[in-house]
Amino acid sequence: MKRNYQFKQKLWLWPGESANWHFLSIPKKDGQKIRNDFGSSLKGFASIKVEVKIGQMVWKTSMFYSKPAESFILPVKAKVRRDEDISAGEEVSFSIKIL
Repeated sequence: MKRNYQFKQKLWLWPGESANWHFLSIPKKDGQKIRNDFGSSLKGFASIKVEVKIGQMVWKTSMFYSKPAESFILPVKAKVRRDEDISAGEEVSFSIKIL
C-alpha cells in the first residue's frame, strides 16, 4: 500500500460567515485510493492520521473524509500559513505520509 503522496493544490477557506479554517483537498482519485487502502484505520469524523510537509514545516495532524468533496480534506494551521507565507487561493505543494 502506498503511504507517501505529493500534491499541488489550492489552499481554500471553509465557507461561512466567520470562517477561518483553511484546507487543502486531496485529489479525488488519490482520496478514494487512500480510503480503500486505509478505510479500516479511519477514526472519528472519518479521519486518518498523517504527517504533512509544506516548505520547511513538518507536522502531524489528521485529514478528514468529506462526502461532498468525495475525498479527504487537510486542515492547515495558522502557524504553517504564516511561516510559509501562504494564503487562501494560492497553489501549495505539499506531501503527506499516512501514519
